[in-house]
Amino acid sequence: MRSLNYRYRGIDRTTDVLSFSQREGQFAGLHPQLLGDIVISVPTAARQAREQKHSLSRELERLLVHGLLHLLGYAHEHDPAEARRMRRKEGLLCKRIAR
Repeated sequence: MRSLNYRYRGIDRTTDVLSFSQREGQFAGLHPQLLGDIVISVPTAARQAREQKHSLSRELERLLVHGLLHLLGYAHEHDPAEARRMRRKEGLLCKRIAR
């Protein structure tokens, strides 16, 4: 995961989830029905689950929702208001999955 994060984002550290849009870049129109790919680091998810005192399954669901929101255009890196908006949406979607 660290090498993917460095290769595609220029950040030389591991991360929990990466999203790769198929609606941007050179091949954006190739498969318009596909949003993209989501890569989740299971070791990082397991550590985060232990830290948050919830199951690995719950953490994987959260990371999948987080990655999906990125594919839908949400961002949190540079705008605190957008980060709050994304966190709220993530919480709402995770609650719906948990039902």
